[in-house]
Amino acid sequence: MARYHIETYGCTSNRGESREIERRLRDAGHHKVDGADDADVAILNTCTVVEKTERNMLRRAQELEEETADLIVTGCMALAQGEEFADADVDAQVLHWDDVPEAVTNGECPTTTPDADPILDGVIGILPIARGCMSNCSYCITKQATGRVDSPPVEENVEKARALVHAGAKEIRITGQDTGVYGWDEGERKLPELLERIATEVEGDFRVRVGMANPGGVHGIREELAAVFAEHDEIYNFLHAPVQSGSDDVLADMRRQHEVEQYVDIVETFDDYLEEWTLSTDFIVGFPTETERDHEQSMALLRETRPEKINVTRFSKRPGTDAADMKGLGGQTKKDRSKAMTDLKMDVVGDAHEAMVGTERDVLVTEQGTGDSVKCYDDAYRQIIVQNASEHGLEPGDFATVEVTGHQTVYAFGEPVTPVDADDGRASTTAD
Repeated sequence: MARYHIETYGCTSNRGESREIERRLRDAGHHKVDGADDADVAILNTCTVVEKTERNMLRRAQELEEETADLIVTGCMALAQGEEFADADVDAQVLHWDDVPEAVTNGECPTTTPDADPILDGVIGILPIARGCMSNCSYCITKQATGRVDSPPVEENVEKARALVHAGAKEIRITGQDTGVYGWDEGERKLPELLERIATEVEGDFRVRVGMANPGGVHGIREELAAVFAEHDEIYNFLHAPVQSGSDDVLADMRRQHEVEQYVDIVETFDDYLEEWTLSTDFIVGFPTETERDHEQSMALLRETRPEKINVTRFSKRPGTDAADMKGLGGQTKKDRSKAMTDLKMDVVGDAHEAMVGTERDVLVTEQGTGDSVKCYDDAYRQIIVQNASEHGLEPGDFATVEVTGHQTVYAFGEPVTPVDADDGRASTTAD
């Protein structure tokens, strides 16, 4: 778990985004500190309203770079003028704000709340299905806090899901350190059974998103899991399987408990079962034993499997982990490899969103966005922003059909093509 420091500049929208970043960091077990010099990572949420502001942002980024081990820059200037930070020789990850929480994790598992109770946040129900994991990754400190996996019975989690839907949840986010190993502490692989029962036994209109599942756990259940996804519309066709490296040598040093071939097996299996789905994965760049050849293997794997959501994290040491004792790579090496992979990531993700333009998608509205916009997700859990939402009568919890009109690389824009039925929140099939 990381100690983070966050600074926010600019408008109310930026402050709202920072609050969301902090909420997700808190839910993942990270801890806020008051100063950058006490933090593992500093987050600078930037403004770019005038030239003087730009200069101030660059100066503050340079100061923060000196005060902390890792710096993440996000916000308006990061999105509009991200190259300015590199030109000023600021060693930072420049990210869309939605990608910041995952980048802070350094490839570690998320940490659920100690009591693993479900949480209702607007129309989003967060359901931790277990605590702990079965891995022993050399770079991860989370295991020291959570221990081995402890899985409540399937029936108990089904009841929690039912309670969330009854309380108003339209999207259930199944979470855990590693959802793929749910039930392993009892000698069973229970994730497919849990999803099957939630989809068939919980009444109501809702969607289910499965949280991070390491390839080592998914590989043995890939056929059953893909079959459940294919059978039930309630489950988003989305899988977050963090591969971390395209090199088996590096994976062994990371103690990741999977090989590249197993990750590819998972991708090919889901391709066989699902006509359209989203693969999400993570890469750690600059692990201490990563050679240039290892890095190129990771780049090749990204090109081959073409995940649509990719988190690229520069390796940083966590105290008390075995990897912290390894001789690290130089900062410039990590920076160069991170930039190369991030550039490739943007090409791959941009191509995926470009292919969506002109298509119609059934979506669930999950959250308010910036200004008068809402965030929606299609069946493959691709984010689509609908602007001027109040004019369309759209609000969180509604189902609608939208046409994708454009994209901004990491998310798409859409316009409703059917009105919303006020009685049940679902899109009508006929126009007024």
